[in-house]
Amino acid sequence: MRTFLFLFAVLFFLTPAKNAFFDEKCDKLRGTCKNNCGKNEELASLCQKSLKCCRIIQPCGNITD
Repeated sequence: MRTFLFLFAVLFFLTPAKNAFFDEKCDKLRGTCKNNCGKNEELASLCQKSLKCCRIIQPCGNITD
């Protein structure tokens, strides 16, 4: 029983850190977390709480880094 309570506490406190990781990844990709991506957006990665990281698609002639 103690092992179960210990594992539950560890997983409960690690969840916010894991969620922040996904949001940082989306920020690095210059995307925004949304429920659905628009017509001119592509799915770049996943965010927390089942959201999608959407990034605007750039035309081939306007490539910027």
